Amino acid sequence: MNPDFRFKAFSIRQDRGAMKVGTDGVLVGAWASLEHNPDAILDIGAGTGLIALMLAQRSGAEIIDAVEADAEAFEECVENFEASPWADRLFCYHTGFAEFASEIEEPYALIVSNPPFFQEQVGSGNPARDQARQASALPFETLIDGVVRLLAPEGRFALILPVNAEASFLKKAQRRGLFPRRRTRVKGNPQASVKRILLELSRQEEPCIENTLTIELERHQYTPEYTELTREFYLKM
Repeated sequence: MNPDFRFKAFSIRQDRGAMKVGTDGVLVGAWASLEHNPDAILDIGAGTGLIALMLAQRSGAEIIDAVEADAEAFEECVENFEASPWADRLFCYHTGFAEFASEIEEPYALIVSNPPFFQEQVGSGNPARDQARQASALPFETLIDGVVRLLAPEGRFALILPVNAEASFLKKAQRRGLFPRRRTRVKGNPQASVKRILLELSRQEEPCIENTLTIELERHQYTPEYTELTREFYLKM
């Protein structure tokens, strides 16, 4: 079986890393705003490198850095970067985010993350997968502190969260001077409840633009909005 996940402009090797290509990562990579033309981008907890690769395809940013603590995921991310058309603009650091944030001096105009957010401590039997999924691996406070240190004055921070974690995250972020400027509630289908929240934060306190994105009308029948958002990437869109 071919372990690669093929997109229109690149492929993702994902046979070794704990977390595979999923809708959450694709949503962040496609939804993150590039209207401010960021010249330096950072992906926190890169996994396979999916989000960074999507942003390399979408943007002309000269610097696209990624941080990944897990050794297997890091090696896979580097392989995916090197095999892509944008290898000269992509670089992955093998380190924890707190250590990375304490050592980097230059700010980033766009920071993105699909952070671990499962609160349960029950193991799956796969320690790497548990680390990638569980919030204890990257507490919100650590994530926010690092972003505050690394985000440029006019920069943007985009991420995806489960709906039940939004209030807690925003409270912590606003305490540190990060405020929501865009919010998209994500539903699987018209009858489903909102399960995910896409958030974009900045240092400026301003009115937040809000909307809802529904992924499917029914099984494998995607909405026009989701199709438009992802058509540059998925082969069958």
